[in-house]
Amino acid sequence: MEFITTRDELRTIYKTPRLTDGSIRKELKTLDGHCRSFIGKSPFVLIGSSDGAGNADVTPKGDRPGFVAVLDEKTIAIPDRPGNNRLDTLENILLNPSVGLLFLIPGMNETLRVNGDARITVDAALRERLAVDGKAPQSVVVVTVKAAYMHCAKAFMRSELWKPESWYDCATLPTLGQILRDQLALADSAEATDRWLDEEYRETMW
Repeated sequence: MEFITTRDELRTIYKTPRLTDGSIRKELKTLDGHCRSFIGKSPFVLIGSSDGAGNADVTPKGDRPGFVAVLDEKTIAIPDRPGNNRLDTLENILLNPSVGLLFLIPGMNETLRVNGDARITVDAALRERLAVDGKAPQSVVVVTVKAAYMHCAKAFMRSELWKPESWYDCATLPTLGQILRDQLALADSAEATDRWLDEEYRETMW
């Protein structure tokens, strides 16, 4: 198998967009009203990060719609709720602040992409602003926006992601308890692990 190793090789396969093309012109340097509205309605964002040494990660963040706060036209704040404490994204940001964000709204095929530089804060006022049911996030990722643009619907249309009739019947899929039992050779049954996970979800959501 041969691999493409240069930009010139790549551009023999894909045409180069012109500066006048919509795919180039649509990129904004700040968050306009449409971007702010999209973020305010989104309950889910994916954060892509890297430690700068070739180790990359994508982490999902989800909460009630609008959980990501737009502080101004160049700045957004993403609360970090209780998780598994791996801190993959947060540790990457300390080494390399560049992040890529993908905001989703359920049922909508278009998405919003935001690229920028991230920092981590435990500012009390900001954490309080982003609290849910009186529970403040452990920290907040503050992103300075460098680029923002809407992404077309083709990937979601091809995948039929939002069409329930295309979904797998979850009853035919292994539970996380079953997967962990097999991967980690756990002594506990899959059912016991699933019960423990359900309890963790209930008690540590925020």
